[in-house]
Amino acid sequence: MSLLPFDDRDGWIWMDGEFLPWREAKLHVLTHGLHYASGIFEGERCYAGNIFKLREHTERLIRSGRLLGFEIPFTADEIDAASIETVRRNGHTEAYVRPVAWRGSEMLAVSAQKTKIHLAIACWGWPNLFGENRMRGVRLGMAKWRRPAPDTAPTASKASGLYMIGTLSKHAAEAEGFDDAMMLDFKGDVAEATGANAFFVFDGELHTPTPVCFLDGITRRTVMRLARNRQIKVVERTIRAEELPRATEVFLAGTAAEVTPVRAIGEHAYTPGRITETLLADYEKLVRMSPEEVHRVAA
Repeated sequence: MSLLPFDDRDGWIWMDGEFLPWREAKLHVLTHGLHYASGIFEGERCYAGNIFKLREHTERLIRSGRLLGFEIPFTADEIDAASIETVRRNGHTEAYVRPVAWRGSEMLAVSAQKTKIHLAIACWGWPNLFGENRMRGVRLGMAKWRRPAPDTAPTASKASGLYMIGTLSKHAAEAEGFDDAMMLDFKGDVAEATGANAFFVFDGELHTPTPVCFLDGITRRTVMRLARNRQIKVVERTIRAEELPRATEVFLAGTAAEVTPVRAIGEHAYTPGRITETLLADYEKLVRMSPEEVHRVAA
């Protein structure tokens, strides 16, 4: 399959307050963010011309920067406006939106107090992470890497460095014929997939791991609200790996994955059922509402 490189496309990328032709949005090879992972990002989706929960994503981006010790030099209003204009200028109504902030090249050492903080926003057409066949359910292997303890890494941030073990785990799972990997946390309990939160149905209730060492996803919280609107009991708790065979339904939730059924975790098989189908349909309806309607339904 031929892939379209991300550095050789038509379009516009907003960078540090101005729009640049796509191919001209560049940074130096000695950028601190590249060498020391001092970068953060967001993943957002635009549906029918509206970026879903834009302000929540922007606020998390700003919080992530502060957790990494830097302040993004733009306000939330400015970032929101730039995100909307990036989508408009590129002619999209359905798109994936990627804001990214990083430390620049003024200093290249562990200490980088005087580096300039950069911010860029790009967008492109991108379907569901797992493609058109996601409705049949994806298969997950078990990752050997674990999510780190919250006192060993800034786990509440959407920091680029935290995704290194996700890439390693997903590559290993794909090499074994799986679509993705289920990751455990530092204690050996269930955490999440490599880039999406996980939900499990036990005895007709919706259970999800408490995010003590991984991202409390915006899509995760949205799905929980939709479930409660349906009078489905939602339980946040520690889920032990040995409980996986007892679940009757499993699905993933995230901006890239949206709501994706899971049909296997390792040797354990699952069948997408009523709760998964209901919440998937509710989510797909919600993301196409106006921002005002979204706020009312899933605030």
